[in-house]
Amino acid sequence: MINFYLKAKHWQLFILMLGIPLAYQIFALFQLFELQTLAPATLDNNNGVGVTEVVNENLFYFDFFPYIMIVYIVIFFGWFWSMAIGLQKNIPSEITMKVQKFKILFFIPLIYIILLMVFVGGLFSGMSTNSFSLIGWPLYIIVLLHLFSMFCIFYSMYFVAKSIKTAELKRKVGFGDFAGEFFLLWFYFIGIWIIQPKVNTLYKNANTTTKNSQIL
Repeated sequence: MINFYLKAKHWQLFILMLGIPLAYQIFALFQLFELQTLAPATLDNNNGVGVTEVVNENLFYFDFFPYIMIVYIVIFFGWFWSMAIGLQKNIPSEITMKVQKFKILFFIPLIYIILLMVFVGGLFSGMSTNSFSLIGWPLYIIVLLHLFSMFCIFYSMYFVAKSIKTAELKRKVGFGDFAGEFFLLWFYFIGIWIIQPKVNTLYKNANTTTKNSQIL
């Protein structure tokens, strides 16, 4: 999986991360426009069937929204993981990166978001009582979990940006050196077009170095 992300082109990752959710949203939008005319007509011809029932019967595809989001999150986090872990072989051995800390903080928001989407999926499907539920949890715990997950995501961006720049410059770097990469990862829908070609080059260079060392 790591090699796939490291050698994938920017446009391929863009389609994977944004193309699928965007296509789903466009489909849902067209369906909503269609319901604006469908619901009143169906109401007149269904002897007392309410608008709510008509809309609910035709919005079944919203049940899939949380699972589309889970696919998106897994792809997005997979990109971060691949850059952070895969580029370590480009970093000189005398430079120590806090990889274990990254791994721990990486999985916290991933698990949190997936569980949250499962809960939302339960609400959409009307089966929330049988799924992961936040009902009854103190509000401050939910807020703290959310804020801590945001902190973990920002730390992951920090670590990935630092890994990219360290692998590129082959020396210890400060935030000023990789601030550009950090903000490009933050606004990834633009940054992916700049970050990914660098990642492709680093991946190619690492493979070339490995092959040359094997020959020698």
